[in-house]
Amino acid sequence: MKALCLKDGVPEGFWLRAEVQTGGIGRRGRKWESPKGNLYCSTAIDIQPGDPAPSSLSFVAGLSVYSAIRRCLPDVPMLLKWPNDVLVSGAKICGILLERVKDQVVVGIGVNIAVAPEVEGRVVNSLAAEGATIDAAGFLEQLAREFEAYVVIWREAGLAEILKQWQNLAHPVGMAITTSDDGGEKITGEFSGLKADGALRLRKTDGTLIEIHAGDISIA
Repeated sequence: MKALCLKDGVPEGFWLRAEVQTGGIGRRGRKWESPKGNLYCSTAIDIQPGDPAPSSLSFVAGLSVYSAIRRCLPDVPMLLKWPNDVLVSGAKICGILLERVKDQVVVGIGVNIAVAPEVEGRVVNSLAAEGATIDAAGFLEQLAREFEAYVVIWREAGLAEILKQWQNLAHPVGMAITTSDDGGEKITGEFSGLKADGALRLRKTDGTLIEIHAGDISIA
């Protein structure tokens, strides 16, 4: 029997969940620990004429995870962090990774449900540590509904509406942030909102406004 793989192509809206992963990776090939009890899932989105840029599905995924967690934890502090992090009580709780496969985008999402594995250089969290009692399968049901709804907004209302909703839940304009350039040099400034394509605008301490299209940031 052939193993099911999203890279073989599946109908849009199909979700694949793994109990554990043996080769999980994060952004830029970083190792992603995958203990049993957490959520490891992927879905595929067809690339249709008129769709926003496929890379902008990272904002759709971030909003979906945020909304699903908020249903489980209505009162905890939460924040979206560019480009695709969800912070709960100031700590990272999920990973999101997009991959183009032919005429689809595979959206991979990992959420710390039961355990918060150590991530070098990051403070991490889990739903269980915050008092949520949901398991991975139950959380995926909520996530799939939220994701479907945000994909409709992404297609019908456009990326501008997605970015508006994302920014309402993210670090505020004026917050101090730090990133690195291609050479690894640290750049510090203030968050100055997003461009129409989702790129981050950073105002450096000398007043210069720069755009960041990819990379990681840390916030104060």
